[in-house]
Amino acid sequence: MKSALLGIAAGPSLLAMGDKAAEMESAMSSRPNIVLIYADDIGYGDLACYGATAVKTPNVDRLAKEGLKFTNAYATSATCTPSRYSMLTGQYAWRKEGTGILAGDAKMIIDTAKMTLSSMLKSAGYTTGVVGKWHLGLGKGKSELNWNGDIKPGPLEIGFDYSFLIPATGDRVPCVYVENHRVVNLDPNDPVTVSYQKPIPGVPTGQTNRNQLKMDWSYGHNNSVINGIGRIGYMSGGKSALWKDEDIADTLVNKTVSFLENNKTKPFFLYFATHDIHVPRVPNARFVGKTDMGSRGDAIVQFDWQVGQILDALDRLGLTQNTLVILSSDNGPVLDDGYKDQAVEKVGKHKPAGPLRGGKSSIFDAGTREPFVVRWPKRIRPGVSEALISQVDLMASLASLTGQKLAAEEAPDSLNMLEVLLGKDKTGRDHIIEHSQFGTLSIRVGDWKYIEPSDKSKFIWQTGIETGNNPQPQLYNLKDDPGERNNLADKHPDILNKLKPMLEKVKQANRTKE
Repeated sequence: MKSALLGIAAGPSLLAMGDKAAEMESAMSSRPNIVLIYADDIGYGDLACYGATAVKTPNVDRLAKEGLKFTNAYATSATCTPSRYSMLTGQYAWRKEGTGILAGDAKMIIDTAKMTLSSMLKSAGYTTGVVGKWHLGLGKGKSELNWNGDIKPGPLEIGFDYSFLIPATGDRVPCVYVENHRVVNLDPNDPVTVSYQKPIPGVPTGQTNRNQLKMDWSYGHNNSVINGIGRIGYMSGGKSALWKDEDIADTLVNKTVSFLENNKTKPFFLYFATHDIHVPRVPNARFVGKTDMGSRGDAIVQFDWQVGQILDALDRLGLTQNTLVILSSDNGPVLDDGYKDQAVEKVGKHKPAGPLRGGKSSIFDAGTREPFVVRWPKRIRPGVSEALISQVDLMASLASLTGQKLAAEEAPDSLNMLEVLLGKDKTGRDHIIEHSQFGTLSIRVGDWKYIEPSDKSKFIWQTGIETGNNPQPQLYNLKDDPGERNNLADKHPDILNKLKPMLEKVKQANRTKE
């Protein structure tokens, strides 16, 4: 179902089945399992099925061959925390303060009273689980977050029955896993202390012990040293609970497969958020040297292996036919993201963003246009879809699939794109909203994209990525110019003057929802 842009404020509540009631009842009766695989920092051009030739991704390719591959699917934001927030709540993160990239000790930013993707599916009778990167905060705040006791609120308080987490990111402390409410393998005689304000006395850092690091830093990432790698933030204690970077993928896959095995006889929703290919990129020895691109390329191979393990488990458990698998990424690609891992030097002819401009953090399309593949053999015919869809739409779409009706205040920016996911609607949304790390917004309507003016920096000095910020309005035709090189604002003032108020209308819509 596609919203009319002039009625955006009411659009997300349009879940009436109408003359499609019979079809929706049929979908409800099949009750598919749902597996959401969410990669980290994988760009539009990083996978073979999206044109990459320097790296092989046979498992993702298999998923794309057996399912529907989208070419115009978007994350809501160009960085991780806001994308995840939007996807799980159905609300654009830029509508809520405090949803930027979070520190590792940040409080949970999702209101436990808010309907979420997980709580909605739980109410539909699904057993729900999350494994992997979280980065949405835990607990009630720094002063009340005790890593040595019950850590809550967290995923269990917003509808997940089970959780096994990297609390924030692999490059941020604490470098421990949290299972449900507790740090895994924590020795009570060696408590964890975390600080993002000042160093912890006696704890080596990436500055004081730089010559001993197994992976040097290029900027930042020089606070506490864990597993020979400098991190963001300071941490002491918890030696028995520390993860080993080389084993993260194996650990997360094992927990994911166990969840599938333990819930194979009932409908389940699994949110599997990989660490790969976020920094620090330290793939297992099995994957080292699998590409000529160094650790970033090898991490892509490791990510693909994880996808294969999940697909193999679904096959082995007889769940493939009636499991909806959705694969995407949280934001666009980045090469040098704080470590000297030769990602820049060894990229060669590989184009992480494919034909797109920009990357992680950018308002250009490479910041938010993502690989997006769905497979449900029982219902979805294989193919390629050019339909416009946003990850914020997953909540309304899966509510429709499972027969749940959202109240007007729930998932206010999510549109019911079930027909798009099923391959029956070839058009999708009538607009896409993109959001950069710097708060810049853009709107895409059809092939036209308008980027609002911004006086902020045009480049990110650390990564070299173009932000897309410009004090002048920008207008691009993405069909003729997917790389957003030819600003047509002066040549097409008529189109510019249509898109600009459309974006303003979206910005003003649903402002009272939060």
